Amino acid sequence: MNITEAMKARHSVRQYKNQPIGAETVLAMQAEIDACNRESGLHIQLVTNEPKAFDGFMAHYGKFSGVTNYIAMIGRKSSELGEKCGYYGERLVLKAQELGLNTCWVAMTYSKIKNAFIVGQGEKICVVIALGYGETQGVPHKSKAITEVSKVEGEMPDWFKNGMEAALLAPTAMNQQKFLFSLDGNQVSAKAGIGFYSHIDLGIVKYHFEFGAGTEHFEWI
Repeated sequence: MNITEAMKARHSVRQYKNQPIGAETVLAMQAEIDACNRESGLHIQLVTNEPKAFDGFMAHYGKFSGVTNYIAMIGRKSSELGEKCGYYGERLVLKAQELGLNTCWVAMTYSKIKNAFIVGQGEKICVVIALGYGETQGVPHKSKAITEVSKVEGEMPDWFKNGMEAALLAPTAMNQQKFLFSLDGNQVSAKAGIGFYSHIDLGIVKYHFEFGAGTEHFEWI
């Protein structure tokens, strides 16, 4: 499975099988996390065989079950942290899908378990990503039209259309797709809408857009 296939196949999954992640798959995920940390300066951590975070009232309220593995998206406090966690977290989500795993972005419905991960001085945990073998493969989310989330003067280039199609496959909070991409020549801007976790969503959709459009075709402004 390549990344394009992973984008199309990946859907949020909240119920997981009682099946440990194999050692080779854990190593592959850890290698990708290490690469993301080197590139981003984040402090992302993989937590395995830890059932307590998703065993409380909030997790059950969020209809989670069987979650014993997750990725903790941690980094230094800054105005860019949410977007950066979204961008690199989605890279990890798609890697997981390629490896045959299922995932779900989780902002509130989990418990922070002491000693499960390390939050350094000046850092914060932004969000976690549930990880494992799903009871199902999830279902596609409803999607807006490209024209509802983009602004283009004149004819839309194929590369921009491809980027937008990829962006609309991205997960967003409550599946609201609160973002807007604008094109001016070969310059693209992406703005987050108003709402909780909108900056995380922006990082997620920008990762998708880059892959779909091809970074050789444009520059961010």
